[in-house]
Amino acid sequence: MALFSDVCRSARVLLAQCQRSAAAAAWLHCQPARKYSQAAPEPEAVVSDNEDINKTFVNRNPRNLEQMALAVKDRGWATVWPSRKYYHRLVLRRTQKHTTAEVYACDSTDPVLSCSTTEWAMKRQLGSMRSVAACRAVGEVLAQRCCEAGITRLYYREVPWMFRSEANQSFWRAMKEGGVVLNEPKQKFV
Repeated sequence: MALFSDVCRSARVLLAQCQRSAAAAAWLHCQPARKYSQAAPEPEAVVSDNEDINKTFVNRNPRNLEQMALAVKDRGWATVWPSRKYYHRLVLRRTQKHTTAEVYACDSTDPVLSCSTTEWAMKRQLGSMRSVAACRAVGEVLAQRCCEAGITRLYYREVPWMFRSEANQSFWRAMKEGGVVLNEPKQKFV
């Protein structure tokens, strides 16, 4: 029985080798004819519904137009103080006990970002919550938070007699050193 299975296996291997050599010979025989034949026409591209281009474009990054200075700014009235022509506005408030800085969006009454000496981490590091050093520390922390949030340009206008104070100057310098530009690009009308 074992002898019969060995003979069958050998016959199958021999048959397979013959078929392979016959196929190789036929392929080699067709090669010279291939040199002179014409190329087959390329199939036409099939366009599916997923590849169609939408006629209306929706911008998924709402701040993109702000960064290019193309977004619409609310003009407000000429006599309004502070001016309403901004994308993000920076406000520094100094009360009798604390110093607070907040960033407001043009269409919001709630702050987008804020930093204050009422925060425990700031309280621990500062001796006085209202001093020049406190204003500088608030400016440094808020500048870092603005850069992390992607807000690199802010509108900052202060009443001139308040802006001259050493605390406001220190805050302003800390924001600029932190990488925040304290004016916005002029709006482009396209």
